[in-house]
Amino acid sequence: MASQLSINSTVRLSSGYELPLLGLGVYQNDDCKPAVLAALKHGYRHIDTARMYGNEAQVGEAVRESGVPRDQVFVTSKIANDEHGYDLALGAVDASLKTLGFDYVDYFLIHSAMSDKTKRLETWRALLEAKKQGKVKAVGVSNYGVKHLEEIREAGLELPSINQIEVQPLCQQKEIVDYCKKHNIVVEAYAPLMRGQWDIPAITETAKKYNKTPAQILVRWSLQRGFAPLPKSASPERVISNAEVFDFEIGAEDMARIDALDKGKEGAITWNPVDVD
Repeated sequence: MASQLSINSTVRLSSGYELPLLGLGVYQNDDCKPAVLAALKHGYRHIDTARMYGNEAQVGEAVRESGVPRDQVFVTSKIANDEHGYDLALGAVDASLKTLGFDYVDYFLIHSAMSDKTKRLETWRALLEAKKQGKVKAVGVSNYGVKHLEEIREAGLELPSINQIEVQPLCQQKEIVDYCKKHNIVVEAYAPLMRGQWDIPAITETAKKYNKTPAQILVRWSLQRGFAPLPKSASPERVISNAEVFDFEIGAEDMARIDALDKGKEGAITWNPVDVD
């Protein structure tokens, strides 16, 4: 599969809807329009935002100004932690539609498990209702551990199509990834570029070997591992560069060397709330 990857590669979600494997993250980007426009111009078709990012309006504007038909651009947003609960979550979806200026959002996720079991399940039921109403095409979660995913399964509800978690060579979240694979939940990898902490021989030497940047090696590693990476950058040049990963393949030995960097939870470089109650 790896050698056949392209910027147009998608994965079919459990809902039957497609997810472009490469996405642009816009976290902490208060002026994300240039990055989104550059991404869409150069073949990206997935933009990942969230209500708490405060830039949904810019994402919507960029999509409209890009000239790419709306049905060819896939946009993710997420329910904020203080919007858990059935009515609040339904209201959040409507508010995002208004802010984005869209008739529907492609993917809506629960941003994290930071509430309690009752509220998490209410929020999930709200997202399922929003999907039923056609406001959302596919629904999922973010920062969910196995325990939180099991809550949904044990409640007899439709499982998420997506779980977006930090996944990068130092923090590979194997238990969650294995669970997601078993239950046909696509893993989206945020912070795939490790926030630029690349001073690791397995990464720098691999980059030199393939005449690529460390960022390109990390995106390619993520794709070859079967994840949907969401590299973020405010720089249009780096947005373009991060997608130049489809003209080479990392060999098995080099993949294994990078795989061996895993430190489990100790390797996380972001706030990683998958263990919350």
